[in-house]
Amino acid sequence: MFIQTERTPNPLTLKFLPGRDVATGGAQFARGDDTSRSPLATTLLAIDGIEGIYLGTDFVSVTKSDAADWMLLKPMILSDIMEHFTSGRPVLTEEGAAEAAAAGGAGDDEVSATIRELIDTRVRPAVAQDGGDIVFEGFEDGIVYLQMHGACSGCPSSTMTLKNGIETMLKHYVPEVIEVRQA
Repeated sequence: MFIQTERTPNPLTLKFLPGRDVATGGAQFARGDDTSRSPLATTLLAIDGIEGIYLGTDFVSVTKSDAADWMLLKPMILSDIMEHFTSGRPVLTEEGAAEAAAAGGAGDDEVSATIRELIDTRVRPAVAQDGGDIVFEGFEDGIVYLQMHGACSGCPSSTMTLKNGIETMLKHYVPEVIEVRQA
């Protein structure tokens, strides 16, 4: 098994590509969270210096603390990811996979459904290339609420991405949108 590693715009986050499906729907974990729904997240967060894990469709984004060194962490992370996938254990438990899948848009009104579709088809694929994810949380009084995950969470350029990129696009396609905010 060969695992590729890519830098992200967030210097504290690296993207690991195991060459296979990871987690449909995505799942995020931070140090101190209950990781019982993901054996892989449990293993990776046990490494000293790892602060967060985002499980994407075909990648794992790992966020380290400021003090930790990638030169020391990277071999441990690669080893743990490789061991996990070769063992055949699931990335998410059945409950974790069901929870990730349930984050869809059932019950959205027409404007929210349009916004969710634009985010899912035009924004999420581009953001996933940088090791992150952006999830639609809601639309209220002209304001779109989005949640940043993985490399996007805490990234220095995330505010610019929200305002100059996503907000501009949504205002163009959905006249009801006034502003985009991070949830």
